[in-house]
Amino acid sequence: MGVSLISQIRIGAYLLKQRIKGNKRFPLVLMLEPLFRCNLACAGCGKIDYPDEILNKRLSLKECLDAVDECGAPAVAIPGGEPLLHKEIGEIVAGIVARKKFVSLCTNALLLEKKIDLFKPSPYLIFSVHLDGDEGQHDKSVCQEGVYKKAVGAIRLAKSKGFRVGINTTLFDGTDPKRIADFFTYVTEELKIDGITVSPGYAYERAPDQQHFLNRQKTKKLFRDIFRHNTGKKWPFSNSTLFLDFLAGNQSYECAPWGMPARNVFGWQRPCYLLGEGYAASFKELMEETDWEKYGTGKYQKCADCMVHCGYEATAALDAVGNPLKAMAVSLRGIKTEGEMAPEIELGRARPAEYVFEKNVQKFLSETKHAPKASPANKAAERKSHAA
Repeated sequence: MGVSLISQIRIGAYLLKQRIKGNKRFPLVLMLEPLFRCNLACAGCGKIDYPDEILNKRLSLKECLDAVDECGAPAVAIPGGEPLLHKEIGEIVAGIVARKKFVSLCTNALLLEKKIDLFKPSPYLIFSVHLDGDEGQHDKSVCQEGVYKKAVGAIRLAKSKGFRVGINTTLFDGTDPKRIADFFTYVTEELKIDGITVSPGYAYERAPDQQHFLNRQKTKKLFRDIFRHNTGKKWPFSNSTLFLDFLAGNQSYECAPWGMPARNVFGWQRPCYLLGEGYAASFKELMEETDWEKYGTGKYQKCADCMVHCGYEATAALDAVGNPLKAMAVSLRGIKTEGEMAPEIELGRARPAEYVFEKNVQKFLSETKHAPKASPANKAAERKSHAA
């Protein structure tokens, strides 16, 4: 597995503690999104379709570290947008590492060579480089030639400097299973990456390309076909074994959106990183006042085809803690790629989708327009307090 021993121990202990306490909902990974701005415009992305007033917004260093403290999750993923565009990203990561939280800095790696000296190797830090397959597959996915080569070069550089480096791969309809399997073998054996995080793409309603999102049946078939090619190879997945088994159609899971709460420039996003259906002013408000039962596959139309890790990884982790023998059996035998699949969730009773994007944007712009601006002196004092 592509998860360090120290993180397995720490996160395992955290999960066990939550189970002993009887907590029904708790954060596993904080999705800390300090900006929406990106230096790519991928066709499957639904995160960058905002006016410039919002794309130019940044969470401050203080806001980022306050979110980490407020949430209390043992791990933090920093997606975007492109986090390396943030001027304080080095300080943000250093502050999280100082708190002994596990940080996955998600990046397209275009700026990694230039910014790498902002970071120090640590068992608490991993660069998660976006690669959606080999050169042809990835450059097509990100709608720009040459990105793959630059990303691979950045991976080699980071590895040479002692950093832990993984990849995150999002798969869409039309993916060639054998080609992806060969790619996973290449990054494992040639690039010596430390982890593979894989997930089917979520059908963002505002993504330019709406033709290549997978439905659940296609997702399960695709992952079975990919795992079928993994004969004797040890791909270092960062995903849990039970989540991978779920992707291959062997587990019936319901979404746990509270497991990976999202904090971005709007606030605490309801209900998850993928869906912006409203925002809470605090983590406590998010957890206590969100109507979680309204969301998830079979409950809401926008969730119908979702099998993404930020919704289901927490469910799989809880299942592993509650049923360790099952988790061990799946780990030992490998992912089942033949035979009947687990029962699917009934979709016919899901409530209709609500389209609230424009309303949320206008509300945020209105609030921002009337908000007092921080003075340069206050910003300098803030940076100094967090550096102390």
